[in-house]
Amino acid sequence: MHTRLTQTEVATARSAGLLYFVIIACGISAEVMLRGPLIDLMDASGTAEEILASLGSFRLSIAFDLVMALADAGLAILLFVLFRPVAPTLALAAMVFRLVQSVIIGSNLMNLQAAVLLLTGAQETAALASGQVDAMTLLFLNLHGHGYDLGLVFFGINSLMTGALIWRADFIQKAFGVGVSLAGVVYLIGSALRFFAPELSASFAPAYGLTAIAEAAFCLWLLSAGKFAPNRG
Repeated sequence: MHTRLTQTEVATARSAGLLYFVIIACGISAEVMLRGPLIDLMDASGTAEEILASLGSFRLSIAFDLVMALADAGLAILLFVLFRPVAPTLALAAMVFRLVQSVIIGSNLMNLQAAVLLLTGAQETAALASGQVDAMTLLFLNLHGHGYDLGLVFFGINSLMTGALIWRADFIQKAFGVGVSLAGVVYLIGSALRFFAPELSASFAPAYGLTAIAEAAFCLWLLSAGKFAPNRG
């Protein structure tokens, strides 16, 4: 029974925890602190003015999201290495779904860049009528939101698989598996609402607090995994 991590596995877990921390920090910084306050999907002209007034912050949010997507790809590989002894096929499937999410999140950043090109005049807009630039900018911002939730569909499935891997593993408490699995359910429901019942999305938003708690707890376990491993020279 594999109840203790080897020193190599401890190093893998800690590296995964560091990447997870980067993902959480960059994700919150980009969406909540830098970009979110600038965007009002009900006010195209107001949003355009806010972005132009804080263009550096908006561009920084794109950079943070790019770092997050890259870190997520690395995390997918490290978690595969860590949980491969538990269930090789399931660990591989979980890695694939998380990598797909990383690709979607990364490529979806082009919608944000398109908004920047329109607002800064880097894209020719002379043929557009007054107000159309702002409207198109808002459309790209809205597409980014939908693209993000599309990525979370794959991440939700990954979370269910990761939760199952944690549940099967003997070197981590099963409560973490329950939390990660519940987070996956929240992501899947939230994404489904965004696409098929957007009027309910706002009322469901508080449920994402569960995902924050579950992911932060798992991240902390990974960072402190050394205390669960034997002290080997």
